[in-house]
Amino acid sequence: MLKSLWSARQYASVSSFWRPLDQRILNAASSSNCRSLNDLVQNYFRNSGRILDGSLLYESRPSASRKMNREASTANTSDVVLVAHCVQDGDEHKVTVASGFALEAPSHREGESLILSCAHTLEEIRRSPLMLKIGGGGTLAHHSSSISGRVNSGSFVISSEGDIYPINNIVSSLPRSDLMILSCEKLPVATLPISPYPVDAETPVMGHLVSYDQPEGPEWSPWVGGSWSKWVRGKVLGYRDFAGRETEPGTYDALSHLLFSPLPTPGSSGGPIIDEETGAVVGVMLGTRMDNRVEGIRGWGVPSETIFEMFSLPGLEGKK
Repeated sequence: MLKSLWSARQYASVSSFWRPLDQRILNAASSSNCRSLNDLVQNYFRNSGRILDGSLLYESRPSASRKMNREASTANTSDVVLVAHCVQDGDEHKVTVASGFALEAPSHREGESLILSCAHTLEEIRRSPLMLKIGGGGTLAHHSSSISGRVNSGSFVISSEGDIYPINNIVSSLPRSDLMILSCEKLPVATLPISPYPVDAETPVMGHLVSYDQPEGPEWSPWVGGSWSKWVRGKVLGYRDFAGRETEPGTYDALSHLLFSPLPTPGSSGGPIIDEETGAVVGVMLGTRMDNRVEGIRGWGVPSETIFEMFSLPGLEGKK
């Protein structure tokens, strides 16, 4: 049986490296312009499986101006953003973080960006003891009272420049695939090209990794809130269906998840996996899994074709 190695304890330890940024996020959560985490969690479940009216641009072989490549992506780590969820009750707080990226698709409201990220960091904070203590069942009212003081919560997108944008809505989600689409004020970042076609095993890819301590080794660049990031080379190792069985592109098999190298680091979840040849996103990182005793631990994600399940087919936008 496949077993996730990404535990709540590991994510809790991540937030301890983010104390300066934690304070900025918690300050933002106290703003009256911020939606409560409870509202966003409700949207997450309400919009589960929702197909958006707009379509996502098919870009299996993006133009030179759109494609990501080794040289350009190293310079443009700003095109990957941080997604943070937080809750604070007096002196107690919890912050969970992930990566994300903007999609080339229309938002329901003008002047917004659509951001693709993983869902498990939202699920984690929803189930945290702090949320359960405050609201019971993982719900709470924004700015409600508690024994220890005022309760604040919210979710945010943070650019590499450190600018914080409150998340307005979770417009669609696929909990089983660990994906969700967020909307926020228009971001000054480039949208990434998404391929609807799965690539074969052994395809060379690049992944965006994150480190919360200044790492040793070359090619690491400063990222959000004092963290570091870099693009690294790897490859697609294979596919699995939801039951964990091996599957292959070009068959009737369901390609529910993909295995890849290198192993993603904490905070990399929700980040893109880029086909090194075409420069298109071909997958989304979610974490690591024990594949089997022979192969050991591998990177675990979803193929980018899953993202298209949350959008209308081209030519069918707005049709009911």
